[in-house]
Amino acid sequence: MKKIEAIIRKSKFDEVKTALAEAGIDFFSYWDVRGIGKTRQGRAYRGVVYDTSIIERTKLSIIVREKNVEKTVLAIMLAARTGEIGDGKIFVVDILESYRIRTGEFGDDALYIKGEEE
Repeated sequence: MKKIEAIIRKSKFDEVKTALAEAGIDFFSYWDVRGIGKTRQGRAYRGVVYDTSIIERTKLSIIVREKNVEKTVLAIMLAARTGEIGDGKIFVVDILESYRIRTGEFGDDALYIKGEEE
């Protein structure tokens, strides 16, 4: 199992959510976050200069089976990309174990309802 954490532009959230659903990923958690990036670039909009390091972001947290990692990452990358500075980052980390509190199932079985998985 892997945990995929993605920090994306808040404005791209709906597109990423749709892309994940099309990829068969229908459960994830998300938060509105703020952060400071390394790259600084001023953008002018209606005469006001904005710093791109303070663009509002959304952080997604998704736990998937190994077989779903690549399609999940690709869905996020394609839907979140604008080609501009500040598109975000994706991190993939190992998950040692998972447990479903209600049933006591663990491992991959705790992630999906039997009969509804692909």
